[in-house]
Amino acid sequence: MDLLGSILNSMDKPPSFSNKQRSLMKKHKEEILKKQREEKEKLKAFRETIEENINKFLQDESLQKHKFEPMEQVYRSIVRDVAEVAGVPAFSIGEEGIDRHVMIFKPEFAPSDDELAALRRGEEWDPEKAKLLAQKQELERKEEEERALKTPKDFVPSSNYRAKYEHLIGREAAKEAARKTQTNKQYGFVPSENKKDVRSIEQTLADIQSKKRQKVSHTPTPDLAE
Repeated sequence: MDLLGSILNSMDKPPSFSNKQRSLMKKHKEEILKKQREEKEKLKAFRETIEENINKFLQDESLQKHKFEPMEQVYRSIVRDVAEVAGVPAFSIGEEGIDRHVMIFKPEFAPSDDELAALRRGEEWDPEKAKLLAQKQELERKEEEERALKTPKDFVPSSNYRAKYEHLIGREAAKEAARKTQTNKQYGFVPSENKKDVRSIEQTLADIQSKKRQKVSHTPTPDLAE
């Protein structure tokens, strides 16, 4: 026996099934395929029924919309697909798992956003009430446009406040005050020109000596008799 044969013989062999087990597995597989075929046929029949119902709906001139019974998502998708092929507006309305259903409308009676919103809120749609509401909104819109046209773009005040108070502040008082501010010398402020000493050093020393001599000459001599 060669090495390869020895290795193959030492490996675990795949589990073997009895005839009974093979029969059960085959039967289970057949049952799955049967259920799939049945489900497929069921969906096909449902689609044919929906196609027939939508065709009747389009031919009935007295109908504007139709509400289907609540159904699971897979069936709703078939209804919407058939409606799309037929050119019919379709909308899912209601709460999932409770009353989710599909409503279809004839193209000439497609719902407005307001109607669709009301249906999704679970409210009954009243065309007359909606018409009155739309007329009211249109009237308010026109009134707003008229007010906007009557309002001047550039507002002009009825009074000239600068002229009104000119006798109090003067025409140029505020403008001049903001433009130039001068120091009041009466409050101890001295211009910088007056602070400059233009004398030379010799002159300054001579003036100091002169002031000292004047001070000495004016000093009173003490009376020796005292």
